[in-house]
Amino acid sequence: MKNLYCKSSKLSEGKFWELIKYFSADLTATQMAQLSGLNINTVDRYLRFMRERILDDCKTKSTLSGILEVDESYFGARRVKGKRGGGTAGKTPVFGIFERQGFVYTEIVPDCIKRTLQAIIRGKIEPKSIINSDGWRGYNGLIDMGYGHYRVYHSKDEFVNGPNHINGMEGFWGVTKVRLSKFRNMHPSTFLLHLKKTQFRYNYRHQNIGRMILKICRNNPLN
Repeated sequence: MKNLYCKSSKLSEGKFWELIKYFSADLTATQMAQLSGLNINTVDRYLRFMRERILDDCKTKSTLSGILEVDESYFGARRVKGKRGGGTAGKTPVFGIFERQGFVYTEIVPDCIKRTLQAIIRGKIEPKSIINSDGWRGYNGLIDMGYGHYRVYHSKDEFVNGPNHINGMEGFWGVTKVRLSKFRNMHPSTFLLHLKKTQFRYNYRHQNIGRMILKICRNNPLN
């Protein structure tokens, strides 16, 4: 029987559904190989295909609006406590936008300077939205760009100021780092794929992830 989810594949649909189930449960490739009886290299190949489809799906999402939170985080070796931009050599900077009651968006960035962050904000956040941030100077000038802007100053031990905070975005960073700790031996080239899978899982956490991935793969079969 032809596998409608994988082009030119000897893998049966039943076995592919099994991989999707394990993938949805966020098991490692080693765990999936042990449970499915497939070769680890085969599992790795299909995992990469599925993550690439998720990455493509993440690119189709529209702009964000309403009340949002923005923040940056660094992934890699342990940071030096109390230093933003310092003690980050060899780490990967990621910028995030958290739409309250909605989606989260992440993007790997070359740096966290004003020009870089505000170009993403302009492209992903609709004008007149309300943005919450910390005191980082990279967010200076958002009001001049047409956004409402409220800050909390972590340097002054301020983390909540009435409805103004970035707890949602910081919570997502925490979830992401805990999840990625399971894949600590990942190759650097796959970091974006893991990051976007985390974003995808978070955005659709109240839905059936397995069915969503099957639909994506049916509409855009794996090679």
